[in-house]
Amino acid sequence: METVTEQSTEAKPSLQRTLGLMSAIAVVVGSTIGSGIFRSPAGIAAKVPDESLYLLLWAIGGAFTLCGALTYAELASVFPQTGGVYVYLREGLGKLPAFLFGWSQLIIIRASALGALAIVVAEYLLRILGQPITVEVAGVTQTAPNVRYIAAGVVVLATVLNVVGVKLGALVQNLTTAAKYGALAILVLAVFLIGANYPVPPTIEEVAVNNDISFALIGSAFISILWVYDGWADVTYVSGEVKRPERNLPLALIFGTIAVLIMYLLANLAYFHLLSVRQIAGSRLVAADTASMIIGNSGVVLISLAVMISAFGTLNASVMTGPRTLFAMAEDRLFFKQLAAVHPRFKTPHVSIIVLSLLAVLFVLLIGNFNQLADMFVIAVWPFYVAGVAAVYPLRRKFPDLPRPYKTIGYPVTPALFILAVLFLLGNAVFDDLKYYGLLATTAKPDAPSGALIVFGLILLGVPFYYIWQRFNANRQV
Repeated sequence: METVTEQSTEAKPSLQRTLGLMSAIAVVVGSTIGSGIFRSPAGIAAKVPDESLYLLLWAIGGAFTLCGALTYAELASVFPQTGGVYVYLREGLGKLPAFLFGWSQLIIIRASALGALAIVVAEYLLRILGQPITVEVAGVTQTAPNVRYIAAGVVVLATVLNVVGVKLGALVQNLTTAAKYGALAILVLAVFLIGANYPVPPTIEEVAVNNDISFALIGSAFISILWVYDGWADVTYVSGEVKRPERNLPLALIFGTIAVLIMYLLANLAYFHLLSVRQIAGSRLVAADTASMIIGNSGVVLISLAVMISAFGTLNASVMTGPRTLFAMAEDRLFFKQLAAVHPRFKTPHVSIIVLSLLAVLFVLLIGNFNQLADMFVIAVWPFYVAGVAAVYPLRRKFPDLPRPYKTIGYPVTPALFILAVLFLLGNAVFDDLKYYGLLATTAKPDAPSGALIVFGLILLGVPFYYIWQRFNANRQV
């Protein structure tokens, strides 16, 4: 009998706690600082062409993100289990919300995030090589096919690294995080200490912006800002692989988020030191253009390499963390049991990693547009961030005596501020769609839909699937 027990144990290996505090912080910083600070300022400046308001929105976005991180720090210390947000939803709000989160991770969230990040890596690589990143098709500017193919290859590379082992994935994460944070710090210092030695690059064209700033434009800009700040919660997905999680998870969430907030504000101040709002709005790759004003063409190459490393680091972190949600769902028998498989040699959830990565490759090849993928991701994932934060209230009532190594600073106001801010953002996106499709009478119709109604519709499709799965499980147990 002892032999049988040993064999069964070996047949079902488990995830190991191998990530220390610095690796956990690297996941927070590395998951957050990706392509956004290098690419998104143009779109944000075009929607909010006022320097003071632009900077204020970045500060507000960081402050609300910190409110979420402070809340998740408590939840992570209480439930240091693989799956993170999924676990908080399951324990605080029930199995259906938790299932919908996992469902959304599978069909929208993770694939769109990986696709957007991989596209940025591909675009900067082609820029270094002097190759075009867009093509004209019937008078419409589209992503060049080479961008899609390279992006698909980048996803495959990150998949291999994370299947081979969490230690290798963590090593890549630590190195890329140090590189990207260091590159931003050097760029900021160079801007203020050296300044512009070269003229504005020809790649920058001042765009005509609308000076009439509306709540709709502010809300749209805020979607882009939340994309840039996203990633702060990803470390919770690997909670089951963090050493001393009751201590290291709260520290990683809090200090990692603060480090990102400070660097984002400094980077934007650096951009404004050399460029106007209109110039930033016309700069597709603002960090590279800023660097070229300091040290010329070599600056473009150096910063492009830094952006590639940065975006790949975030992509690597997303491949590392996202599949853990599917793993946790499968362990709860809320999804196919194969997704809970752990590789016998590498001790990684290889099936979940491969499934999500294949979907990401599909998104890259079929959609291939950074802005569409980024907006799709934000609209899909932030409702669940809100629900996860809201779970702190019922969890305090349901488990008042549960040990809480860390308690949310400013509770109950801190979680409420985060919830209100994100609900405003999502509500604005829904109203934009209702106006665009003529479901609300308005004199100012948006130029394009936000995609919120489609994304929410796809999420709600998970409700019947949940009940079908519950019935399937019940029949299987009979």
